[in-house]
Amino acid sequence: MHSYQSCAALKASAKEHMFGRYGSAIGAYLIVTFLTGFATLSVTSLTGNTDSVFSMCIHYALLFAISVFTGLLSSGTAYFYLKIVTGHPAAVSDVFYGFHMHSDKAISIQTWITLITFIGSLPEYIVLYRMSGRPDASTLTLYGLCMILSGVIALILDLLYAPAFFLMHDFPQYSARELMVMSRKLMVGNKGRLFYLYLSYLPLLLLSILSCGIALLWVFPYLNATLAEFYMDIITHSKTSDH
Repeated sequence: MHSYQSCAALKASAKEHMFGRYGSAIGAYLIVTFLTGFATLSVTSLTGNTDSVFSMCIHYALLFAISVFTGLLSSGTAYFYLKIVTGHPAAVSDVFYGFHMHSDKAISIQTWITLITFIGSLPEYIVLYRMSGRPDASTLTLYGLCMILSGVIALILDLLYAPAFFLMHDFPQYSARELMVMSRKLMVGNKGRLFYLYLSYLPLLLLSILSCGIALLWVFPYLNATLAEFYMDIITHSKTSDH
């Protein structure tokens, strides 16, 4: 029976597969970051005035749409790194794969994730809207607690659905709902492993601050490759367990 690889082994395998491919990975990362960042900044500049409930609703509705749109890029990113860790040639253009293959599933998966995330963030948005002038200590404390709540919900969703976009390319015959169910099943007993993997990258992320963020061009592709290795590890274990 296939035994799970350690976090160190997954990172070592990712580093090996990424050798000589950082140029493409950095290019892919910059494209995704630019597109999502540009879209978000555009919405913020156009609807930055959220003094009224209506303008605030428009602002967050547009941010919701952008978040759903990122599902297409997440799909392409998963495809890109799957090709890398399986030894296939990967090109920067692969990040756009989600725009013309399984786009409906990518949007469905991302819509569900974004919807729950936004619902979990509603208390934070409401408190932020009610904050005016110089908020008192109790309001700031409440806002901080709401931020923690939304962060915890986002983390739980990430731990549950981290394999979803990888599964979409491995099992194109499944619907978006089936893929999300499969993702949750795969993560049974693996959420702690994935959380530990994330924690193992904190030192690198903190050190990246010292480089004014430049090192992130290396850290995030390395992390994404490790996540692809993690997926390959748990799906291989799942297949051997079934037999």
